[in-house]
Amino acid sequence: MGHTITLTASDGFKLGGYRADPAGKPKAAIVVIQEIFGVNSHIRNVCDRLAKEGYAAVAPAIFDRIEKDFQSGYSPDEVAIARKFVANPDWAAMLRDTQAAIESVKDVGPVGIVGFCLGGSVAYAAATKLNGLKAAVGYYGGAIVRFADDKPNVPTLLHFGEKDTGIPLADVETIKGKRSDVEIQVYPGAQHGFNCDERASYDKPSSDLAWQRTLAFFAKHLK
Repeated sequence: MGHTITLTASDGFKLGGYRADPAGKPKAAIVVIQEIFGVNSHIRNVCDRLAKEGYAAVAPAIFDRIEKDFQSGYSPDEVAIARKFVANPDWAAMLRDTQAAIESVKDVGPVGIVGFCLGGSVAYAAATKLNGLKAAVGYYGGAIVRFADDKPNVPTLLHFGEKDTGIPLADVETIKGKRSDVEIQVYPGAQHGFNCDERASYDKPSSDLAWQRTLAFFAKHLK
């Protein structure tokens, strides 16, 4: 269903990515932002699922500035390698590359964004700083608490796992306290990465519910 693409950022940098389009005319577009594991099979699958729902979905390879076409699985060794990409994240560069993805699908219609893990934080930052978005969804973004003073410019939905050892509930409460304008959902018993069926932390009931809420949110705001 999908295919690899090349995007060009505002500074001229060319990055890769993945795009999936629906069989018929797309009803809107959604930018999908990766975890620290690159535009891997999980992220491509998210794009494919969104395409089946009628959206044009594009996932920019936001690590291409560091290592071209980096992709990883979820074994302990792979996790350790992937973490090096976020030891000192270049948020400005990742947002430039995210903006390039937004620009690439703006001709389709309204554009939303959804991100996972690191991508959840990027999606939130995009909602506060980038142009061309109509809605944003973030899954378990650990840096969102640091950005919570920044007000999103579009309707925003955030998903967190109750048992996420990397994002304590105290952080979620801080975000809630600062951002009453953001919808926040917490999933009982769910750990970090609960949406990804390739992870040991996958939680199907939480994943299914969060996906239903995400699709409903986009259906409401991408008109």
